Parts: sequence; C-alpha cells; structure tokens
Amino acid sequence: MVKHNNVVPSGHFRKHWQNYVKTWFNQPARKARRRLARQKKAVKIFPRPTAGPLRPVVHGQTVKYNMKVRAGKGFSLEELKAAGIPKKLAPTIGIALDHRRKNRSLEGLQANVQRLKTYKAKLVVFPRRARKFKAGDSTPEELANATQVQGTYLPIVREKPAVELVKVTDQMKSFNAYAKLRVERMNQRHVGVRMKKAAEAEKEEKK
Repeated sequence: MVKHNNVVPSGHFRKHWQNYVKTWFNQPARKARRRLARQKKAVKIFPRPTAGPLRPVVHGQTVKYNMKVRAGKGFSLEELKAAGIPKKLAPTIGIALDHRRKNRSLEGLQANVQRLKTYKAKLVVFPRRARKFKAGDSTPEELANATQVQGTYLPIVREKPAVELVKVTDQMKSFNAYAKLRVERMNQRHVGVRMKKAAEAEKEEKK
C-alpha cells in the first residue's frame, strides 16, 4: 500500500506509439538523388570547379576557436590589391569577395595573397565566346588540356607545430619553479617601495 503523502501513481503506458515511429528507409534513394544532383550541377557549371569560388583562410572567432583556421566568406579588397587582381574581375574568375572584411595581421594578409597568386598561376580562363579570344584569356592549348576540378580546390590544411627535443641537464633538474615564482611575485609586489627607497637614498646623497 502507498505510504505517506505521495502522488497517486497513474502511469499510462499504452499510448499509440506506432503512430509516432519515424523510419528512414528512403536513405539509399536520397543518396542516389543527391549524387545525380551533384553531377547535373557539375555539368551545368562546367568548366568551373564544383566546390564553388575560392575562399580565404581565416581564424575562428572568440578565444575558444581563434587557434583554428577555416574558409572565410571572401577575400578583402587589400588582399586582392596586393595580389594584383581588380575587384570587379575577381567574381568573374571564381574568387569570392568580401568588401567588409579587414586585415588585422600581416601574416594573414600574406598567406591569403600567396593563396590568390597560386590560384592565379593555375587559372585557365575560357573566352566568353568560342574562338573570340580577349586579353587575359588562356591559350587554345591550355583550354584543350583543361579539366573540371572535382571537390575542394586548394584545401585549407592546418600546420602541426614542430616539437624540438632537448636533453635534460642537471641545471634543469635542480631548478625549483615554485620558489622562482614566489620570488618574482614578491619582487613585483615590492617594486614601488624599492623605487621610493632608491629615490630617497639618491636625494640624501645629493645633499
């Protein structure tokens, strides 16, 4: 029998659960549908790369993610200028542009400029009209050998930091890190008092 002032049990476990069961038997068909859609898109945008326009290497936001690099929205105007690519030409040759982005570090600017130069060196520009070549278009030999790039182009790879191995010496073994920290903390705490004493002693010497 139920003891004390508790809730009267009235569990109702015979709900119509069959009506709420969700199945995913359409997964193989969806996989095939997506693959065919990718193939159609590749044919439609030929000879452009299937992954879309080239994007810059940027660092993630906030302290949690700023050590990681990822693809950004588009290259800044400063990066395009340094690489010698006009801002109106960039979208027409498969380079994403973001006029709002600003470069906060010289290393990031140089890395993205180098990325643009590498892309420009490998770029094959098809003429707008067949057999009507203009300045900046690739040669007929390059056009004949050109193939569509499948997947990511110039993938972003994070460099692993190199670890330098050092032999442990007796001086390293005898070093007491805790004592060193305590001494430095004390020096920092007394810096004002010591400066004041030194100034007073200098005044006394001058007298």
